[in-house]
Amino acid sequence: MAEDVDAALARDPAGGSRLEMALASPGLHAVWSHRVTHAMWRRGGRWKRPARLGSQVTRAVTGVEIHPGATIGRRFFIDHGMGVVIGETSEVGDDCMLYNGVNLGGRTLAKVKRHPTLGDGVTVGAGARILGPVVVGNGAQVGANAVVVKDVPATGVAVGVPAKVRVPQAPAVDPFTDPALYI
Repeated sequence: MAEDVDAALARDPAGGSRLEMALASPGLHAVWSHRVTHAMWRRGGRWKRPARLGSQVTRAVTGVEIHPGATIGRRFFIDHGMGVVIGETSEVGDDCMLYNGVNLGGRTLAKVKRHPTLGDGVTVGAGARILGPVVVGNGAQVGANAVVVKDVPATGVAVGVPAKVRVPQAPAVDPFTDPALYI
């Protein structure tokens, strides 16, 4: 829990103190609740129904719906979480951040891997939709209101409807540049 609070403070410039974040951040509350419901879901059997009910209570209280079957990594933060939906087969890596209105949704009713996989360090902007079993690579960014239906490579930036991926280019190094220019 302390790690989650630290991650929230690092990513939220409006977050005052650790106590304020712990008491007043619905995104943190949703993540903490998910950790409990996910453990119940993994136990299976008679624990699955209470896990689903717990996730629905959390949805009613926080505005964030995370299916208890979803796999969430460490230091995950949801900023202004209202309207966030994370589907059952979603996988979210470590150090990821979602803004309000994000949907990690499916595109089929088949009982298969039907939701996205986010690598480590992914940031998803407000209102973005990532649909289907796509993979968003480590360090990638998804712009606000983008609709992603294809894989995004590591460090890529996906923007638009449908999203187009832009991969940042490293600045070209001129081997003949005088190093004294940088001193």
